[in-house]
Amino acid sequence: MNEEYDVIVLGTGLTECILSGIMSVNGKKVLHMDRNPYYGGESASITPLEDLYKRFKIPGSPPESMGRGRDWNVDLIPKFLMANGQLVKMLLYTEVTRYLDFKVTEGSFVYKGGKIYKVPSTEAEALASSLMGLFEKRRFRKFLVYVANFDEKDPRTFEGIDPMKTTMREVYKKFDLGQDVIDFTGHALALYRTDDYLDQPCCETINRIKLYSESLARYGKSPYLYPLYGLGELPQGFARLSAIYGGTYMLNKPIEEIIVQNGKVIGVKSEGEIARCKQLICDPSYVKDRVEKVGQVIRVICILSHPIKNTNDANSCQIIIPQNQVNRKSDIYVCMISSAHNVAAQGKYIAIVSTTVETKEPEKEIRPALELLEPIEQKFISISDLLVPKDLGTESQIFISRTYDATTHFETTCDDIKNIYKRMTGSEFDFEEMKRKKNDIYGED
Repeated sequence: MNEEYDVIVLGTGLTECILSGIMSVNGKKVLHMDRNPYYGGESASITPLEDLYKRFKIPGSPPESMGRGRDWNVDLIPKFLMANGQLVKMLLYTEVTRYLDFKVTEGSFVYKGGKIYKVPSTEAEALASSLMGLFEKRRFRKFLVYVANFDEKDPRTFEGIDPMKTTMREVYKKFDLGQDVIDFTGHALALYRTDDYLDQPCCETINRIKLYSESLARYGKSPYLYPLYGLGELPQGFARLSAIYGGTYMLNKPIEEIIVQNGKVIGVKSEGEIARCKQLICDPSYVKDRVEKVGQVIRVICILSHPIKNTNDANSCQIIIPQNQVNRKSDIYVCMISSAHNVAAQGKYIAIVSTTVETKEPEKEIRPALELLEPIEQKFISISDLLVPKDLGTESQIFISRTYDATTHFETTCDDIKNIYKRMTGSEFDFEEMKRKKNDIYGED
């Protein structure tokens, strides 16, 4: 431990593990420590079920009806992977996919007027959907065709729209789309949490809808993937990658001090020993004085003995409740998975509700989502602060990740990873780069 490293990483959350993997692949000498005895930090999967009860201070032990405690792997942070998204690219390029098995989520649903409907995302589904009337369907179909053909590098596909200037609100107007369609397009396809995007240039929104459609096209049922045995498998996969490239891992290491000299990090002290480093990556819990709170997220883990009503008995799904439908500023999400993913006992389902807190009574805010899940066998409620670094870390060389947000996919987490990578190295994160390094090591051309 008393050695010099290029990079020390504190915390084994997904963001930290991916960065540690990438740094190791890039030839850096990495030491990775976590004060917890398990991998995953805030993004861990908790097993056995008894540990979840303890963690949430629920008295007594789980009832017999919950089956074997060991059959449970419960994510603390609910997210799916977009099949064509950035995280899947990272998994493929680093070959971390070798350690994981994925299943496609069976459906994506959207809430309207107290009911849930399947999100139409292909032309055929749009025409069959009961979310829209006949004329609305035709207009929506035209819009989907436009999006599919859109290429920001080819002005012939713009049809009079300037991707960098025209707002999304104007694009919706051009296609004459009504409020309900705008709601599910912005929130269930482009996956925005609020309506701020309406007055921003349309290019990003159109690309987000393309990502959704392309992800959907890969597997057909929904654009989302989920790893067997839970999301806690992801950080461990990247930790293995780092270890293959010479990274050192230590769990259960209390971090006594981050040593800073003349404003710059020089090492980390643990159990009386000092490991020296040039750069440090960590999650907010290791540097409470260097982060600030920008909001809160409420998450409720619900154990059910039945699939969610009106989802065709899906063994996994996502439900988005657009903010407009429940008079809020931000959307409410439900992620549901089950024993089909080896995360729950036979015949059991885990539904996790999450949203950004807007009032003094967060539990009231998520009531519309909980009503969709009744009856609920057991609830585990957590409210966590959203923390972000106070500075970019360029002077101190301490690079801090952001807390995981309320979105139900990993795109924002990947943006944070790319952002930290750029702050650390001065260059843009390039997926191809990861591929080439790998080939060099294996001696392939």
